Amino acid sequence: MATLAASWPLARLRIQQVAGFILSLPPAYAGTALLLIIAAMMRPNLMSPMLLLLILRQATPLGFAAIGQSLVMRCRSLDLSSGGIVAVVSYLLTSGIMPLPWPWALLVCLAFGVFIGVVNGFLIVRVRASSVIVTLAVSMILSGIVIALSQFYASGDAPDVLREFGRARVLGLPLVPLIWLALLVPAALFLRFSAFGRVTDAVGANPRAAELSGLPYLKVVFVAHVVSAVTSVLAGFMLLGFVGVGNVTLGRDLALNSLAASILGGVNFGNGRGGVAGPAVAAFMLAFLFNFLTSLGLGEPGRLMLQGSIVGAAALVYCLRNRGSNH
Repeated sequence: MATLAASWPLARLRIQQVAGFILSLPPAYAGTALLLIIAAMMRPNLMSPMLLLLILRQATPLGFAAIGQSLVMRCRSLDLSSGGIVAVVSYLLTSGIMPLPWPWALLVCLAFGVFIGVVNGFLIVRVRASSVIVTLAVSMILSGIVIALSQFYASGDAPDVLREFGRARVLGLPLVPLIWLALLVPAALFLRFSAFGRVTDAVGANPRAAELSGLPYLKVVFVAHVVSAVTSVLAGFMLLGFVGVGNVTLGRDLALNSLAASILGGVNFGNGRGGVAGPAVAAFMLAFLFNFLTSLGLGEPGRLMLQGSIVGAAALVYCLRNRGSNH
């Protein structure tokens, strides 16, 4: 009994350490684990390896968009232009307005993404306009242009190379998620050990102090918006490859979902604790959640309400956690 009594404080300390470690993780980790447990009890067919790989494939476009979104959020900015960028990419590649060989067509789309990123970055960095207003306005303008032009050019099929790429497999595994996961490792290493990553962390921690210390604060924010726009183009490529046909509403929810994935993945404004792995886990979590809700027969209104509740709860948890750490 004496031995048991003596070992209890040590066991309690270890339990507290484990609990503290779990609570310090981004909400996406616990949320994904809870979702998988609930699905295993209520919809065990969703847990089959084939369906899990399919859901991972569905999460890939969101995962790419979340890379860019989480980067701008680490700089205390925001990018809501993803939907408009994807709409333009879909229109350019499926309407026949750009009769170019597919390599040149894809390069034109990437150049367009760089251009939009430059516009966003210039207005936010030089004009000092609100990132929310700028990127939302850009998205609305781009979507309006596509809707106006689509009256003259009907949407057609996506390029064969994108459709083949979306269906490709390596050793029985979908190729697209493998590329996404392979990209996460160098991205994490780059942000962890490069000067750009260190400046990004400094800007997120205290942008005023970073600017006064001579760090290239504005350049980092500018580059982050360019990267975010390019990742939106890549997400558009993947969505087109999966859907197979053009659509003016393609990627409509991408900005909101990438914002949700970033917050759930542990990336908040000026806080990049979740790294690149957190948003990736959150992207899979959201894709799995949407499939799970569909299997339960929950419609679009219910899905949106639940999604908003999850994002709001995650943001509240991080606010309370940061307030507690400050005290």
